[in-house]
Amino acid sequence: MESFEGYLDRKFEELKLLNSCLSDPLMLGRPGSIAEVIQTKFQLTALLRAAHEMQGWNATETAWSSNARPSSGSFRFRYDYQRADLEVEGPSFYALESHRFRQTIYAASGMAAMASLLLALSKLTGGAEVFALPGSYGETLELFEGYAGQLRLIVGSLEASVSTSSCRPRILLLDSCISSRDFADAISAQDTGFDLVVFDTTCFASTSTRVRRVVRWCRRRGIPLVLIRSHNKLDTLGAEYGRLGSVSLLNNGNESNLPKTIDLELLTNETRNAIRLLGNGALPAHFPPYVGEATYSNLTRRRIAAILRNGRASSRILASHLTGVPLQLNLVHGLYVTLGSHAPLDEAAARQAAGAMSSELSAAGFPIRHAGSFGFDFAATEWFHDPTADRYSVRVAISDLPSEIWSDLMQAIRDWWLDFMSHPTALTSERPPQPCDT
Repeated sequence: MESFEGYLDRKFEELKLLNSCLSDPLMLGRPGSIAEVIQTKFQLTALLRAAHEMQGWNATETAWSSNARPSSGSFRFRYDYQRADLEVEGPSFYALESHRFRQTIYAASGMAAMASLLLALSKLTGGAEVFALPGSYGETLELFEGYAGQLRLIVGSLEASVSTSSCRPRILLLDSCISSRDFADAISAQDTGFDLVVFDTTCFASTSTRVRRVVRWCRRRGIPLVLIRSHNKLDTLGAEYGRLGSVSLLNNGNESNLPKTIDLELLTNETRNAIRLLGNGALPAHFPPYVGEATYSNLTRRRIAAILRNGRASSRILASHLTGVPLQLNLVHGLYVTLGSHAPLDEAAARQAAGAMSSELSAAGFPIRHAGSFGFDFAATEWFHDPTADRYSVRVAISDLPSEIWSDLMQAIRDWWLDFMSHPTALTSERPPQPCDT
């Protein structure tokens, strides 16, 4: 468990790292509350972005100035008109050996990266079969179903995909949102028959052992691997620094065994071309300048460890009192849980419940917000749709708050949810939750 004072010490180190990236650092004092941590971090993040624009005033969208040398920390950039040919030199976000990377291509967001790769695969593979496991990220599945008619999306168990016989290229879409059991089954499979693995690592820390396990699994099986990532979740120390995504192609597979329709060189070129045509080029200002620093790696590991500890505590608290309620407590990433109801929720009801719960508990003094993402310094609630079960729920994103405060918050969430299920039309608790000193 982490004490409140230990939490403040760790957060002070995070704030000092952000502050050190400014050319004119602020005079920072050790924060005295969670609210101060959150406010100071977002202020520093805004100052970093503003400083980037002021210092790189001649590195515009059209790259008109030959004197422009755009950079962000250890990252260096070179591009022509509209960043369509953006070249990035700098540290990797992943804790993997540099020789494993064939190419890394950056895009304006994680979904921009996925959409560009999808278009490239559609063009190169035609009728390829894409297998996704239950629980995969809903917007990714929506993207495949709605905008990749040439690809055949199959959502189901890994056993079903292995037993499927087809002469078409076979692609595994491995998502970091699936259940722990499905993830373990996937990376222990002996005979897959997949020609390519696309692994969305967004919900795993870039240093996660699970990322390395997938890399080793593909290497042993001789399967080429593509890593997709949204970097404005876990790679920004709890503040959304900017929208940034990437496609990393790894030298894992035996390319001589690849179908002629999947050529990694062509896939790289077509992905770059799709980014250019869609206007999905990454912004240099969105590259966090502290990535690659030893202090950053250490703080990120400590931060993720605290989130995972709180996630395990959340599962225990909710499971012990919400028996029989549709819950998702054992997702492989451990970053959030979902709360369902005995009476099925539609999108509007789930959205309203997420907003009401965060509003009431925040008013009671808890560090919780209604925010449509995760990885913040506060708990975040949002409506959630499970496309596999076609069920709506409320997602509670775990934070790295002090252990005791997080336990109090989860008990308040549990009690609020029990009241909500008893009176789903009221959306307010008659009994106010106990306040929390933040």
